Amino acid sequence: MKSSSHLRGILAMLTAMGVLIGSDTCMKLALPDAPFFQLVVMRGIGGVLVCLLLLLVLGQGRDISRAVNPMLLARGACEVVANFAFTLALFNMAIADLTAIAQTCPLFVLLGAWLIWGERLQTPQLLLIGLGMCGALLVAQPGTSAASPYAVLGFFTAIAAAVRDLITRKVPGEIPALVVALTVLAMLTLAGVAGMLLFETPVVPQPRTMGLMLFAGALMVGGHACVYLAYRIAPARTVAPFMYSLTLWAVLAGLLLFDDVPNPLAIAGMALVALAGLLVIFLDQRRVVLG
Repeated sequence: MKSSSHLRGILAMLTAMGVLIGSDTCMKLALPDAPFFQLVVMRGIGGVLVCLLLLLVLGQGRDISRAVNPMLLARGACEVVANFAFTLALFNMAIADLTAIAQTCPLFVLLGAWLIWGERLQTPQLLLIGLGMCGALLVAQPGTSAASPYAVLGFFTAIAAAVRDLITRKVPGEIPALVVALTVLAMLTLAGVAGMLLFETPVVPQPRTMGLMLFAGALMVGGHACVYLAYRIAPARTVAPFMYSLTLWAVLAGLLLFDDVPNPLAIAGMALVALAGLLVIFLDQRRVVLG
């Protein structure tokens, strides 16, 4: 039974990463068809509607009012920054390269826990953080013809997401995962509305664009739900390493839909980021087991 639950947890995490990349892929496909903030609003509305429906179906409607918890709002603000930075970069970068850079987030979480919460970092962990950053630089390739100035937004995404994850520790554990997702989606939608009113002239969306954004919003909810299920089904130490499958899904999406083929340096960098993250998780699990 234990091995079965572990397997189901791993499958849930693999599915979550694929579904979240699916949402980002829909956004990248739609970006040429409508202004950026308008697309954010459309995706957000789709996600909010799906999330509200699920909350009502699951009998958690009474918890919707908890979406305005201060910690959830702070977490949502960080998600808005991370999401906007990622999506803006996505329009100008290969999805696999951007995702690999953004996956330095767990390394920034370690640094943040050290600086903010005073958690001790051992020398091997510091070395692995350095290794992961070197891997991200190999993907970004500053100073070469393959470099993109938008790679900076990938690092910005990772830092904002790390702050989000650090704030998550302060979110009351009894708040349902779907309420947490609802706060993020609602704040993304409101921020998108503000950006659209200030900086854009909306266009009449094509049916294809509307379908992509509705699907993207539903995938965002599904991805968050699958992550939640993964951690409910199996121990964190079992499923957490499989979050790095996000890069593999991104490479696959890039190859199949955008003809993006990472160069050898980028592939090496992706491997270094994943290796550093996995070893950090392994060392942390070993520390917990050994006490």
